[in-house]
Amino acid sequence: MKRILLILFTFLGLSAFGQYHEIGGMFASSYYVGDINPVNHVPTRFYPGGGLIYRYNFNDRVAFKGNVLYGRVYASDSDSDDPWRKNRNLSFRSDIFEVSGQIEINFLTYEIGDERRPSSPYLFAGIGIFKFNPQAEYNDRWVDLQPLGTEGQGIDGFEDRYKLTQISIPFGVGYKFNIWRNIGGAVEWGMRRTFTDYIDDVSTVYVEANLLDNENGPLSATLADRSLEPLGPDGTNTKMQRGETNREDWYVFTGVMITVKIGQPRIKCPGAFN
Repeated sequence: MKRILLILFTFLGLSAFGQYHEIGGMFASSYYVGDINPVNHVPTRFYPGGGLIYRYNFNDRVAFKGNVLYGRVYASDSDSDDPWRKNRNLSFRSDIFEVSGQIEINFLTYEIGDERRPSSPYLFAGIGIFKFNPQAEYNDRWVDLQPLGTEGQGIDGFEDRYKLTQISIPFGVGYKFNIWRNIGGAVEWGMRRTFTDYIDDVSTVYVEANLLDNENGPLSATLADRSLEPLGPDGTNTKMQRGETNREDWYVFTGVMITVKIGQPRIKCPGAFN
């Protein structure tokens, strides 16, 4: 551990003359991977999003980035080629608001405005907090799903309702480049590993429709089971699989950033190397 800390502090200390701040914005789109979209990384609908970016460069290799981002994700079983998913016939959308902090590691030395270090690919990882709110379209309006308890949440003997604010682990890749003088740009693709399976309001099994109707209301029963044909031997879907319980949902931000360097980097110490 002491060796790891020594290497880290030494790395952060190299080229200390390059410390500076950046502020800017990101234009982005987002998508999700989960029960209603288990494998496809090409979204069927694109919604514009984005937010604010702050970056503190420790040196020309390591930086801290803070994000405040907004995006919207959407998925529908009707877009699938899987007959089981088409029959399930679920869909949702959710707005996502994220606040996160990340450490970036540049592959090459990079500094805004320096022609000797004009660009670099980079990796990043960090931690964030995000808020989401899955909705389903019903009778030409969007209905909040979490209060309905479509999988029995809120009924004795079932799990509590899931929380709409969760922790995420962002990580991904990007490419930084100089644009003009003290203006820099970047393109970035970043996944978010979450700890909830309810971004899409789908996780476990179908609950008996009459129980949902009596305990959580008729709309809960209606939106819980929108299948085209029941699959159970009793002519219903009760206790049949509704979602995948063994993995959590993910969401992704991808986009373009433009940032402005604030102030000038510190003067290089005599004897330091480039």
